[in-house]
Amino acid sequence: MADLPSLGRHSPASHVIVHLSDPHFLAGGARHPGGADTDANFAATLDAVRRVHAHPSAIVVTGDLTDLGEPDAYRRLRLAVEPVAVQLGCPIVWVAGNHDERPALRAELLDDDASQQPVTGVWDLDGLRLIALDTSVPGWHHGDLDDAQLRWLAGILAEPAPHGTLLAMHHPPLPAHVPLFDILELQHQDELADVVRGTDVRGILAGHLHYSSSGTFAGVPVSVASSTCYTMNVARPATEVNGMDAAQSFQLVHVHPDVITYTVVPVTDAATADVFTAEWVERMAGLSRAERLDAFSRKPGR
Repeated sequence: MADLPSLGRHSPASHVIVHLSDPHFLAGGARHPGGADTDANFAATLDAVRRVHAHPSAIVVTGDLTDLGEPDAYRRLRLAVEPVAVQLGCPIVWVAGNHDERPALRAELLDDDASQQPVTGVWDLDGLRLIALDTSVPGWHHGDLDDAQLRWLAGILAEPAPHGTLLAMHHPPLPAHVPLFDILELQHQDELADVVRGTDVRGILAGHLHYSSSGTFAGVPVSVASSTCYTMNVARPATEVNGMDAAQSFQLVHVHPDVITYTVVPVTDAATADVFTAEWVERMAGLSRAERLDAFSRKPGR
């Protein structure tokens, strides 16, 4: 899909990020213990990614890349994503989650030493800075950021980026709708807020919850992408929410000079109407603003 022209007051996005989360890959292509076909669901997600935007600025995967931290699972995930990134001409940003194991992640995805050092990084995406944080805690499922990582982040944020900064992390700095996730929440959130507040951070991308959610943290919007593997059935009472093999999605992050939007993209093969075609958009783009309003906004007979 080509970049669309602006048909309203906002100029087209300067950057578009594809935000995936929680693929939970397993060695040998095994199904998730809950029954979801991890490989098939992820393949369907990547097919949608190919269709929805031809030239994203990056593909960001916010953690729980694997379910058990198996080296083969990381290798298979890499083999799935790298060809898509090459086709779309964009980098991949791998973020560590609580189900990941740092040594295997580093060795198999980053071609780095198999160490327990936090998996962090900084990307300059044509003036938009993307910083990956590592909220995983070896041997545990809750999230945390130690003093060293917070000092590192503060040092980077001391100098603003031309288009601002996005943070990518696994554990979101938000309260959860599902009580069990509050047990596994990100610790030292006040310290992170002290680092983020007043800087050029414009958004935080996270995962972990297996359902889409949003909020604010230290005055910064937080967008949580659902899982590509299985999701939480939040149509049930909060104390009874459990996983389901349905409603998988990812997000498109559109960065404009004055605003960032976060769009949930469902991964589905549902029948879709063919009304607003590329030809229709091209015709609208050729009209003046007043002509577009007359052609599309005016109610019949008015």
